[in-house]
Amino acid sequence: MSTFLITGASGGIGSAVSQRLAKSGHQLVLAARDVDRLTTLQKSLPGDGHRVIAVDMASDQSVAKFSERLESLDLELDGAVLMPPQPHAANDPLPDPEVWRTLFQSSFIGPLATLKAAVSRMRPDVTRGQRAKIVIISGISSAQVLGHYATSNVIRTAWLGEAKTLAFALGDRNIHINTLSLGGTLTPVYRDSIARRAAAAGQSFDDRLEAETDNVPLRKYGEPSEVAVAVEGLLSSFSDHMTGLNILHDGGFTRAY
Repeated sequence: MSTFLITGASGGIGSAVSQRLAKSGHQLVLAARDVDRLTTLQKSLPGDGHRVIAVDMASDQSVAKFSERLESLDLELDGAVLMPPQPHAANDPLPDPEVWRTLFQSSFIGPLATLKAAVSRMRPDVTRGQRAKIVIISGISSAQVLGHYATSNVIRTAWLGEAKTLAFALGDRNIHINTLSLGGTLTPVYRDSIARRAAAAGQSFDDRLEAETDNVPLRKYGEPSEVAVAVEGLLSSFSDHMTGLNILHDGGFTRAY
């Protein structure tokens, strides 16, 4: 049995990842802002020993309290799934400095401090067959520029650079770090946004979904359960000779070598 930290655990993707890992027999440390939702998730998971820690990655004080709480649990982590809060769609390529400060705090600085706390609890020993695995979940604007995601294009690519840097810094400690860049994924929140666009266009949900996925080779968006399968693979021995990589999970939408 391995022990993994899951941030954003109460969200659509986080819940799917948590359910799959718990079903596979792993022990989880569930982290997110809403303790009530985390507790509900904890009770729904198979297995015992799952822990809950509140953290708001937009707040330095909250991250500091999270770090103290994680330390007090005295657990050795075998890995972590980090889901930094993602900037919403925005067309302005030159927003005010305060916009950048707020976005970098919530989507990069706070999450990186959270990851630092998790790394401090990782002590893999290859002689005993142990490696630690980190998966950072981002979006496809980390792989190619999207015109209506101006700020996201910057912040998500920052995570690719950080993952490459950490791959070198942590490799000799047998800690692997890879990123997973998602295309459209049918979380409850994304389903709602499709439904709103469908209503505005006078379409059914299915017709709108078919139109939106016309430029995706697989002609579909991903499901949270499919993301969970990919995450589990990257946390497993599958990635024993992989680090610093960005894996695209977008149905073939990104067309680049």
